[in-house]
Amino acid sequence: MAGIQGEQEEPGGTGGRQLKVETHGLDVIGDTDRKGRPRQLFWPWFGANVSILGLSYGSFALGFGISFWQALAAGLIGILFSFLLCGFVAVAGKRGSAPTMVLSRAAFGIRGNRLPSALSWILTVGWETVLTALATLATATVFGRLGWGGGTSTKVVALVLVTALIVAGGVMGFDLIMRMQTVITVVTGVLTVVYIVLAAGHVHWDTVSRIHGGSAQEFIGALVFMMTGFGLGWVNAAADYSRYLPRRSSSAGVVGWTTFGASLAPVLLLLFGLLLAGSSPELSKAIAADPIGALTEVLPTWFLIPFAAVAVLGLVGGAVLDIYSSGLALLAAGLKAPRYVAALVDGVLMVAGTIYIVFVADDFLGPFIGFLTTLGVPIAAWCGIMLADLALRRRDYDEADLYRPSGRYGDVPLLPVAVIVVSTAVGWGLVTNGAASWLGWQGYLLGPLGLGGKTGSWAFANLGVLLALVIGFAATWAFNRSRVRAQESAAPADPSVQAVRP
Repeated sequence: MAGIQGEQEEPGGTGGRQLKVETHGLDVIGDTDRKGRPRQLFWPWFGANVSILGLSYGSFALGFGISFWQALAAGLIGILFSFLLCGFVAVAGKRGSAPTMVLSRAAFGIRGNRLPSALSWILTVGWETVLTALATLATATVFGRLGWGGGTSTKVVALVLVTALIVAGGVMGFDLIMRMQTVITVVTGVLTVVYIVLAAGHVHWDTVSRIHGGSAQEFIGALVFMMTGFGLGWVNAAADYSRYLPRRSSSAGVVGWTTFGASLAPVLLLLFGLLLAGSSPELSKAIAADPIGALTEVLPTWFLIPFAAVAVLGLVGGAVLDIYSSGLALLAAGLKAPRYVAALVDGVLMVAGTIYIVFVADDFLGPFIGFLTTLGVPIAAWCGIMLADLALRRRDYDEADLYRPSGRYGDVPLLPVAVIVVSTAVGWGLVTNGAASWLGWQGYLLGPLGLGGKTGSWAFANLGVLLALVIGFAATWAFNRSRVRAQESAAPADPSVQAVRP
């Protein structure tokens, strides 16, 4: 956990520290500053995933043409498995005390790692933009229902306020983020329960149970969508929030608390979201256009303001962690600037993207699925490589060599770069997204491999994400063993030698 000065507090504790801009960037956290226990990972992960957007995933899953039970199974498997991957990556943080995309240098080399770092940066900036846009749209919808506006001026004001919260958290750093997450966790948790109680009367099991089941391909498509919408959107940042734990911390505890904290809210929200969307085709269709604002249709007027609070705070909770990690990824990709400057750069891009989604784009769900699937392929490949590399290691990282192109991890090793490029090429050939015309070039392997082409039954199963993960892991496990052993047999680096900060 980066940027905590002095003793680690229990979640929400401030220890009387004054808030100040965090100075830590890609640097290693010293052993004397590494405090805390794995259970404290519950709070940032729960706070980042308690967003009421989880309810809308019920509609997204049913949109694949599957039944309630199929959607529930796809969601449970996708959420738990993908966040379990986050838990495994988080172990690297306590073994290396550096940000995720710095630890990735052990697998990809110092400058070779700029490729996955750039991909990580694009993904996290994309998520920041999506969450900010949803918060803006939700606020406008609530104000519209209350008769207080809801048009362009309302959206502009909402965008300014939401952006201010997110960018402030990203620039100030971990200390402020943890304080924000504690408040967000409590407020959104309580108000989400109230929302479920108020909306429960709109659930009609008879209607839900009559939804016809879909094919195996449609089930797999929903499962992959859940993976990319949840855990695979966080794996590239998973070690950012465990790197402040002592080296002696239980690896099982790191995996368990990360997975539990991140999965708990999405699983419960998905279950109710499936019941709600399955009870009303009209509501399910509205969610596709405005995933958060549409959920107000089942609420009494008096709860609209609290709903706006829970919706905005939940989305801000995720976006704040994203902008923090995206700044670190941008530094790892090669930007020469302080961490807070990188966060500001990301904030500017986030605002530009939000303006496009809110004021220009006609459709949300199509581009959203396309974004998740397209970037989900290379991130899945990176995750497979990272996990295999981590599993092969018997020792902690040599932290000094993580910053030296001439050190044990190398500069641009051929194997991992080739694996991520090949895995991505294969993966993109096995995914499609008909709702986003700019992605029409994908799916080029569906025909040659006898899977029915871009209009066949396997077209929307998005097998490419799963295959990229498997190829990345298998190739690294099979061919990188000798390289890892050579790295671990080298003499410890001399920390007094000045490291090159790529």
